[in-house]
Amino acid sequence: MPAMSEKKTNSRRVFIKKCGVTGITAVPLFLNPFVPIAAANPAAKEELGSSRVNYVDDGLMISPPDYLRKLEEINAEKSIERDFYGQGGATQLLEEKFAEITGKEKAIYLPSGTMANQLAIKLLNGINTKVIVPENSHIYRDEADAAQSVHSLRLIPTGKDKPFFDLEDVKASIDYLNQSEVFESGLGTIAIESPVRRADGAVVPFETLREITEFAIENGYKMHLDGARLHLASFYTGVSIVEYASLFDTVYISLYKYLHANGGAVLCGDEDLIDRVGHQIKILGGTVYQNWTNTSVALHSLENIEARWKQVLAVGGELIGKLNELPKVNVKTIENGSNIYRLKFADSVNVKEVATHLYKEEDMMIRRPNEAGEINFYLNESVLRRDINAQLDSWKRALKL
Repeated sequence: MPAMSEKKTNSRRVFIKKCGVTGITAVPLFLNPFVPIAAANPAAKEELGSSRVNYVDDGLMISPPDYLRKLEEINAEKSIERDFYGQGGATQLLEEKFAEITGKEKAIYLPSGTMANQLAIKLLNGINTKVIVPENSHIYRDEADAAQSVHSLRLIPTGKDKPFFDLEDVKASIDYLNQSEVFESGLGTIAIESPVRRADGAVVPFETLREITEFAIENGYKMHLDGARLHLASFYTGVSIVEYASLFDTVYISLYKYLHANGGAVLCGDEDLIDRVGHQIKILGGTVYQNWTNTSVALHSLENIEARWKQVLAVGGELIGKLNELPKVNVKTIENGSNIYRLKFADSVNVKEVATHLYKEEDMMIRRPNEAGEINFYLNESVLRRDINAQLDSWKRALKL
């Protein structure tokens, strides 16, 4: 009998597993649209990472050879100090940096964002059993029911069929629970994700966050932010990381989405809570002997990140404007969006041919279109690798203009 996860043919992670580093491509299909059919040796192309422009992800998609070179460059600038089970070295420096960035008392490195989210809501919730979460959130949809299975927490999905929930949605969920259940088992925490991956990077408006936080404080609830891509929210809204973090008891930020580490996460919050996280990591088997290969790269990527992304926004905005001047191409923004846009070609365009040409001849990548024919078009630091006009010329050649 097949495992439950194998039955879910539309599961993102099952798809990645099936299309991973074996077979016809070393790049997952969902990141490498149409290309596996045409690319003879895409693994070799990955070594061209220093010139590749990818419109498919939040980060640079650094290849193993490039990652090793990056570690060498970082170490040449200043010797990387190793940590010992998360203590000292680059890991401690990164934790101190994140505490500073978020304005929290302390921060701790964890091996994954799932663990960061789960331990945050577990510790915040105390003896309470319920946690309000967005119905489309990573916590609810992508963490394998860890809250229920491991931590005996009951997730209350809120805001179904919406990019994000607002205060009225939260109140409605609480009212429903109070009216429909015989015994009151406490609600302890409200978790929010922003930007929202399942809403194509939509950012929860700051005023909405503030309203929910004020309500939570008045009613004794804790607040957790799944801010895996929180820097992106800050860059696109102008609201600082500190301002966002000030509304929450705990904040998680990913190290690989756009900070270019191979993996890892950082959880920030009050010292007394963060001091309890390390023991929980050990219980769950997440204590790793050395983490410096991740933390040193993320720490390096934080340097001048605001300046780099200011360039991304400027260059990306100009590029989108020029793409919209081309015949048969339309790129539009997403409401409350961040770095993801919607690209659509005219019906007369053979999208497969365009994608294949971009990949094989121009070393550029786009995603597959959805059922409506729209392609999620990502801006990231790779757009800084080439002049705007050079990128535009590549698009013209792909479109045979």
